[in-house]
Amino acid sequence: MIAAMRALACVVMLAAACGPVAYVGQVTLRADDEVEQARAVDAAKYSPYYWTRATEYLRMAREVAAHADFQGANKFGRLAEDAAIKAKAEALAKRSEPAKPEAPAIAPAKDSSP
Repeated sequence: MIAAMRALACVVMLAAACGPVAYVGQVTLRADDEVEQARAVDAAKYSPYYWTRATEYLRMAREVAAHADFQGANKFGRLAEDAAIKAKAEALAKRSEPAKPEAPAIAPAKDSSP
């Protein structure tokens, strides 16, 4: 009887620990790595929408995890990872485009005829 109760206690403890373990895998490893890779290709400059989305979702994942809501944190981690992947792809695509010629900064002259 005691052995069965110990086994049940171990199962309950392992089940309770799954949230933080999944959080470490999703947010700390995958999402954070993707955001860092996006940062390396200068996604803040070339893909500001997805970059901001990725960084804010990552921040929110950490904030929600601080309240021990690991399911919510994992959701925000997945959203951060997806946005970082899109930011990285968009930044790489825009970096490889040829530079567009700058338009002249001089305003056109007015007609001098009366």
